[in-house]
Amino acid sequence: MKPNIAVLGNYTYLATIVLWGTITVALLRRAGALGKAAVSVLAIYPVAYIWDWYTLEVGIFEIRLRTGIEVAGIPLEEHLFAVVVPALVIAIHENVHGTRADGRD
Repeated sequence: MKPNIAVLGNYTYLATIVLWGTITVALLRRAGALGKAAVSVLAIYPVAYIWDWYTLEVGIFEIRLRTGIEVAGIPLEEHLFAVVVPALVIAIHENVHGTRADGRD
């Protein structure tokens, strides 16, 4: 039996993204990579937006537990997802492979 994660109803997806976004920001701050991540996310975002818009438009997937707020043709949560996921990848990479605070690799 699967656990019921829908306790927040239409705000479930948003709450999940906020949780992971908070973890992401903490990891980026720890690595001193907030600026680096921001530049990378800005470069990646247009591709992520088009990809999300297309997959939703053709029906590849559907998001049921969302707020219903649409921005530029895709759910608000998907815009946030397109920022949080690449930022989390960068945060993990920087924490694993980044330069240490003492200047040594």
